[in-house]
Amino acid sequence: MSTSNEKRSSTTNAALHDLKPLTLVHPLLNSIPPELFPRFDPVYVDHYNRYNVGRLHTHQVPIEEMRANPSKYVITYGRATGPDIYRITEQTVLVKGGEITVRIFEPAPKLDGEGKQKNRGAYLNFHGGGWVFGDHEFGHDYLKRMVHDLDGEVVAIDVNYRHAPENRYPTAIEDSWAALNWVRSKSKELSIDPDRLAVGGMSAGGHLSAVLAHLCRDNGFPLRLQVLTVPVVDMHSSFTLDGKFDRANTPYESYREMEFTPALPAARMEYFHRHWLGTPRPESSGEDWKISPIFAPNFANLASALVFTAELDVLRDEGEAYAEKLKAAGVEVEVIRVLGVAHSFSQLDDILDGAKMFDKKSIGAIGKALSA
Repeated sequence: MSTSNEKRSSTTNAALHDLKPLTLVHPLLNSIPPELFPRFDPVYVDHYNRYNVGRLHTHQVPIEEMRANPSKYVITYGRATGPDIYRITEQTVLVKGGEITVRIFEPAPKLDGEGKQKNRGAYLNFHGGGWVFGDHEFGHDYLKRMVHDLDGEVVAIDVNYRHAPENRYPTAIEDSWAALNWVRSKSKELSIDPDRLAVGGMSAGGHLSAVLAHLCRDNGFPLRLQVLTVPVVDMHSSFTLDGKFDRANTPYESYREMEFTPALPAARMEYFHRHWLGTPRPESSGEDWKISPIFAPNFANLASALVFTAELDVLRDEGEAYAEKLKAAGVEVEVIRVLGVAHSFSQLDDILDGAKMFDKKSIGAIGKALSA
């Protein structure tokens, strides 16, 4: 005769025997959000999943560790090798409180009918990296390609401004402005026509270029073109004073839509905000348009602009809003939204059609603007 205890034991054992292995799956760290996956260029998805997924991004690593071991966390791939050119050199530029380097990419000299060297136009490049990361390597092969393809007409100069948090705002802007003035002062030595200058850069470099365009106009310096690639132009509207993403109040739908997108999620912009501006950002920052050039008081008579945005980028809408402000002020502007790509697309010109288009379009525009 069985007891109630034996019945319970039998029931329990049966349940245990029926157990099946569970499958629990969680997304890998820094995966492409499922809802955005179909919108990405499949080539980008393949490379991103191969090299990036599951790894810490640089903004997820303490800055002290990043500075000590950058090669442990930085991932680069997909960049096309630039053709060789006549000469690449570096020079030191004295700036407020220190010095920076500029890397100069030169074509072979061309002579006029009297045997004198012709002056060239000059393009100043400012790298991206959120005012925190970046160096001359970011634009090295692109600038080699530019100088090669423009057949002796343009000298390219890459500016390695100082970075936050060691050198917070406004150091990057002051360094960049000092570099532009240095180029003008060295125009004879470099065989450059100081009236044939252009500026450009990606992300934070686009921000610096936009600010310099205003400063050139205000100081009466001729500037023929500003190339703004996925530029940061508004560091106020999407963030609280202490650098937190303000999802409810950002005026840019792309920030909400792409909050967790790869390459530049909103959390990465929070990181850059804190390191560049401090926590909290200075109270007086609200009155300084150089932090957010979209709030500059005057857009009239600025240099012509070529603006690239990326479809799958938090900065897409503010870049396009900036272009609209330029247009409204009568500035000649061309805006190109590159579809199916993330913020860093221009660095992938060996694999992405959109990046190859960027090379061709931007270099062609620079050559046209700087022609004699």
